[in-house]
Amino acid sequence: MADPAHRSGHVAIVGRPSVGKSTLLNALVGARVSITSRKPQTTRHRVAGIRTEPGVQFVFVDTPGFQRREASKLNARLNRAVRDALADVDAVVFVVDAARITEADRAVLALIPASVPAIAVLNKIDAVKDKRSLLPRIAELAQLRAFAAIVPVSAERGTDLPALAQAIADLLPKGPALYDGDALTDRDERFLAGEFLREKIFRLLGDIRATVLVDKPGQRAIVVGRDGARMKEIATKARADMEALFGGRVFLDVWVRVKSGWADSDAMLTRLGY
Repeated sequence: MADPAHRSGHVAIVGRPSVGKSTLLNALVGARVSITSRKPQTTRHRVAGIRTEPGVQFVFVDTPGFQRREASKLNARLNRAVRDALADVDAVVFVVDAARITEADRAVLALIPASVPAIAVLNKIDAVKDKRSLLPRIAELAQLRAFAAIVPVSAERGTDLPALAQAIADLLPKGPALYDGDALTDRDERFLAGEFLREKIFRLLGDIRATVLVDKPGQRAIVVGRDGARMKEIATKARADMEALFGGRVFLDVWVRVKSGWADSDAMLTRLGY
């Protein structure tokens, strides 16, 4: 018989770029289902990460960092993804950098419907030397909205994540699990393979527009490297991540193509799934 006390639901993780949303998602799920880097706008798709525990199942939705300036059709579609993610969830985790709260943070907060319960997360507390400085941040957040909880964490080090998970669980509605107990994500292997490859491009090269599509011939030369050495390094590291997640050997065939103006082409963005 189903457990009448069981809880499950969808939880959106939102915040401005580079506050650690994807790192937090991976830490909560316990597996790398969303890519990360020091560069903003690494995440370009909604990725559901699933965490199942006795009595509760969390379905986390990672989102792109909200862009205050929609300089391209790509950014406009990314912002729409943020709004869509907030339209049909049971709870929201609003992530800010523990070092500061900015106008960009407030712009994201304004997108969260008043009817959806929200938890504020002060991330990257490991980078804050004087922990007493967190108290004014917590007080500032409390003035912005009636959050169900305000939880300081370090997603990178796993600090206080159990407390955050419990606070989220308390907000989820009662109901059966939405996915099998061993599921980690709702994305297929092809999608995850592309994400791992794109992550390594960000980490090794910086913010180059790639899927791997690039805007200019010069960018293609940077990605490929001399005699293909850089692309080989990227592919090797991405392949290792894929094999760890998929539990088997992966053959990865990578091509880098120049497609000028792809980020402003409605047809191309639709084809790529944005």
